[in-house]
Amino acid sequence: MTHVPHELADEFPEFREKLHALKTSNEHFAHRAEQYHTVNREIHRIEAGVEAADDPRLEDLKKHRLALKDEIAEMLHR
Repeated sequence: MTHVPHELADEFPEFREKLHALKTSNEHFAHRAEQYHTVNREIHRIEAGVEAADDPRLEDLKKHRLALKDEIAEMLHR
């Protein structure tokens, strides 16, 4: 457990400019990025002890974040 948020710009540093461009020009991408941000922040709050959650809930959130990250990665590589 790291307590370090997994922000998209940190996850994909080579795509910082493309991340911004897609967020402003592609509604679907912007929606997925916002979903990722929301789930990521919830995970961060749980890992930091600010918010309570049981292990299955945390695992489900991490799986959801990974699925969103995979989808975002696919869009970035197109």
